[in-house]
Amino acid sequence: METLTKNKLYEGMFLIDSALAGSNWDGVNNTIKAILEKAQAEIVTIKKWDDRKLAYEIKGKGRGTYILCYFRADGQKIKDIEKAVKLSEQFMRVLILSAEKITAEDIENDTPATKTEKETQKDPDETAQDEDNEEQESSGREMEAKEEAEPAEETEQAGVNGQEQEEMVEDNQDSELRE
Repeated sequence: METLTKNKLYEGMFLIDSALAGSNWDGVNNTIKAILEKAQAEIVTIKKWDDRKLAYEIKGKGRGTYILCYFRADGQKIKDIEKAVKLSEQFMRVLILSAEKITAEDIENDTPATKTEKETQKDPDETAQDEDNEEQESSGREMEAKEEAEPAEETEQAGVNGQEQEEMVEDNQDSELRE
C-alpha cells in the first residue's frame, strides 16, 4: 500500500558566484528550476536575495549572490536536491530549511536586493524632492549650530572684556598707590 505524503514548504538559499549571476542570471534561474522540477517540487517563488562580500573565500571567490527560493516538495526528495546542487559547478553552497511556519506575507516580503531596486527606480521627481528635503534639513541644522555657537562667542568676548577691565582697575589702583 502506497502512503500519500503531503508536500511541505521549504526555503532554499542558493549561493552562486556574483560574476556568474551578473552574466547569466537566466541560466542560473533555469538551473534551479530544472533541479527542483526533477525532484517534483512545486516552485512558489524564486528571487535574488542579495549580493554580498563573503566572510571567507569559497572556491576562490570573495563575493556571492544569494538566491532565495520557496518550494513545496516531498521531504525525501530534499537530499536529491542538495546532491544535484553540489554536483553542479554553478553553485557554491546551498541551505534548505523547512518553512512550514512561514506565512504567505513573509514569502512576499521584499529582499535587500528588491528594496535596492525599488529605491533606484524611484520617480525622478520624487528623487529630486527627497534631495531638496535633505538640503533643507541640512541647512536648518547648520543654522541651529551657528546660533548655538554665537552666544558662546559673545560670552567669551564678554569674559575677555571683563578681564581687561579688571586689569585696568588694578593698574589704576597701583598707580594711585605709587603717587
